[in-house]
Amino acid sequence: MSRDGEPTNPGAPRACSSADALDVVGERWTLLVLRELGLGVHRFKDIRTNTGAPRETLTLRLRKLEESGLIERRRYSERPPRDEYLLTAAGRDLEPVLRGLRQWGERNATPLRRTS
Repeated sequence: MSRDGEPTNPGAPRACSSADALDVVGERWTLLVLRELGLGVHRFKDIRTNTGAPRETLTLRLRKLEESGLIERRRYSERPPRDEYLLTAAGRDLEPVLRGLRQWGERNATPLRRTS
């Protein structure tokens, strides 16, 4: 990229770390899963209850977050096999972003709190 912010390859999409981040976390269920993990909710059933995510969707989002290195899965029961999910350092790095998003939502997106 050039110094003035123009793409170095005219006609091609601009390289952008924001776009790269959105590829990983820019989906509703993913953000809600990260919210729950940040609040200390680690088990599938509880995450599903608190987010309202369909079972299959939640399974896919957890898998993607694990593959992306934002969460790790840890077995807490062998019979029946049960896992819990924990934020990695990279996942914890998102906490200020999620807090900022929540605060913005409280000020600007939550209908009952709008004052305009």
